[in-house]
Amino acid sequence: MNANNSGDNRKLYIKLLLSTILCTVLTLLVSSAIYFVNYRNINLNQVYQTDLENLTQTSREVISMTESAQSLTFQLYRNGNISKLMFYENPDIYDTTAAMRELSNYLNSMPYIDSIYVYNPKASYVYIASNSGQNGLMTKEELADKDILNVLDHFQEFKPFVPIPRTYLKSASSAEKSKVYTYLCYDAIGNNNALNSAIIVNISTDWINKDIGKPKGKEGSSSFIIDMKGRTLAGDLPDFAQALTPDSAITKQIMSNKGSGYFIDQVGGHKSLISYTAPDSLEWRYIRITSYAAIIEKINNIRTTTIYIGFAILLAGLLVSWHLSRKLYVPIDRIVTRMKALESDKRNSLFTLKQDVLRKLLQGQEPVTAKMMRDKRSELGISFDFQSDYRLILLRIDGFEPFMHNHQDDLHVYKYAIMNISSEIASQAFQVETVDIGSDSTVLLVNAQNTPTGGDQSMLQALLKQIQKAVSELLKISLSITYSPLSSQPQDLVPLYRSVVEASEHRVFLGPGCLIASLDHQMRETDDYLFTVEKEKKLIDALMAGKVAEAKKLYSVIIEETRPYPISVFQATLSRLTITLNGVLHTILKNNALDVPAGLQLSRHSLAKLETIEQIEAVVFEMFDDIKRRLDDKRSMKQDDLIRKINDMIEQHCGNPNLCLNWIADELDMSPIYLSRVYKQNTMNAVVDVINTMRMERAKDLLKHSDLPIADIAERIGYTNSSYFYRMFKKNFGVTPTDYRKSELLEPGNQAST
Repeated sequence: MNANNSGDNRKLYIKLLLSTILCTVLTLLVSSAIYFVNYRNINLNQVYQTDLENLTQTSREVISMTESAQSLTFQLYRNGNISKLMFYENPDIYDTTAAMRELSNYLNSMPYIDSIYVYNPKASYVYIASNSGQNGLMTKEELADKDILNVLDHFQEFKPFVPIPRTYLKSASSAEKSKVYTYLCYDAIGNNNALNSAIIVNISTDWINKDIGKPKGKEGSSSFIIDMKGRTLAGDLPDFAQALTPDSAITKQIMSNKGSGYFIDQVGGHKSLISYTAPDSLEWRYIRITSYAAIIEKINNIRTTTIYIGFAILLAGLLVSWHLSRKLYVPIDRIVTRMKALESDKRNSLFTLKQDVLRKLLQGQEPVTAKMMRDKRSELGISFDFQSDYRLILLRIDGFEPFMHNHQDDLHVYKYAIMNISSEIASQAFQVETVDIGSDSTVLLVNAQNTPTGGDQSMLQALLKQIQKAVSELLKISLSITYSPLSSQPQDLVPLYRSVVEASEHRVFLGPGCLIASLDHQMRETDDYLFTVEKEKKLIDALMAGKVAEAKKLYSVIIEETRPYPISVFQATLSRLTITLNGVLHTILKNNALDVPAGLQLSRHSLAKLETIEQIEAVVFEMFDDIKRRLDDKRSMKQDDLIRKINDMIEQHCGNPNLCLNWIADELDMSPIYLSRVYKQNTMNAVVDVINTMRMERAKDLLKHSDLPIADIAERIGYTNSSYFYRMFKKNFGVTPTDYRKSELLEPGNQAST
């Protein structure tokens, strides 16, 4: 007892230690996971707020620059000298010089302005003030910035003072280009809505885009501007060209949201944080794309460190628990192991001896006496009392043959499990002993000690169903159970066992998982049964006539009549029917000149191994169907030969005036009615129709390819009456033979051949 307690203490100690360690590790990992998620969300939100603030500041600067361009334009329109350039077709040299000086002053006072154009569609020149590139008076042909002319030609498509991103050549002789945002202000007042004048202010993109690109201190981060149509106006696009097209998923998601926000997506093959602003007064959006890995790098390092710490604690705990348990309890464990081995050997020996004794008692191999029972109970520890009320319960495994095939090596393990489960459940109401009879059978010997009368029938059946359910759920095995009536006489043990074994065979009628009371199958004597010879004869006649459905029904009826009788009646009937059916099989196949396959014959031994009527009938009915299939195949082959002969005769004797159904029947020495029915069933055509069709096709061929008179053609295809041939031809083709020949001669190919 002390050794057992020591072993239990050791297991308890290990379990407590490991549980504490696992709880600590799990708590650490779970809390770290929660913190990681929260910190990540907070970090993403902080990055978004910073990006939004920076992008919004850029937006304000762009708006401010736009307002400056608008203010400058208004000043230029109000300037008297410059207005002469806009509205006079040929201003004098003094006005032009003064206006160009004014433009240069404005240009020099505002360093962010790249150039200023004054455009008068009536004038011969475009007036340009620029820090670099073309400057002065330029004709439209001399103007290097051809794109501005296209803008002016389509000025209605552009809103005033909305920046237009452009790139143009600085001079016609140089490949150097300027990147600018063009602010267009124009006068188009009048009934024709034509352009009267325009001032174009070009602001260098370096001033507007100074915060667009890669912000300082943020590796892997880029900023962009998109317009109301999703087009990218500014930003470095080598890595993100596909991600920020107007039709891309990222652009669509941004455009679908009216306000600002952020989301995470794949950009350029990398997971990124995408922050964006709401549309500003220019209907522009400012976007910043930042590498997701750079944002959460530090948090990932904390997470990885936490995981390593957790695994280190777990590993250290395992080593400590193993070392302490081994050091403290190894000596005690050796003693406990030895004691358990001795107890197991003793228990196994007693169990084997007890099983052998109980099996011999049930099978009548040892006499059942009161003295012998007392001695065996004392010696082997048998708890079953043969002097009090008892009953036998026989458990049989359903589908035993395939089960044994699949679990042959583990069969004794499954049988032992069934014995343990049934004993555990039955012991709720009875004193139980289990006996392995071998094969598919296990017997429960039960004393109804908890209930003086042995309990009512419903309680017993409920208990047995509970056993069936438990075995099915735990072992996936179906059991059929048969139980005997109560007895208090030791000498009744063998008769009760034989009765439950015989009654259990009624599983063949009741099916797998059935519950059988042996008393229900002992009421009628075998001599009361009278085999129905008349039904057997009808069964034979039905098979000989090929009436398989009727034969199946008769077979089932004959077998079903044995249900109320002892199982020996069923077995004798099955044996007789098997012999009879084998004889009928040989007779049918012999009469039809068919070979008898080796696997087609019924085996009494094989049928006896089947456990249910459905399985037996499946084998027998398969034989019925096979016989019918073979006969049908042979009959079909004969009919195919007959159809082929008829078609050959029609082909060969089509020109014979006597060719008809009766003539063919006489030639084949067969009944015209039978021949017509067989031909119709197999071809869906009547013989007469086939003859007429063949004759009409030959008539068409002769009319088309020969110059024979109509009467000769009618005679050649078997018609002795030309008028009848005319009627038949017109009935089939809708035209007379003469008209058909004329129509064929009118065909281009036929005319050429003639």
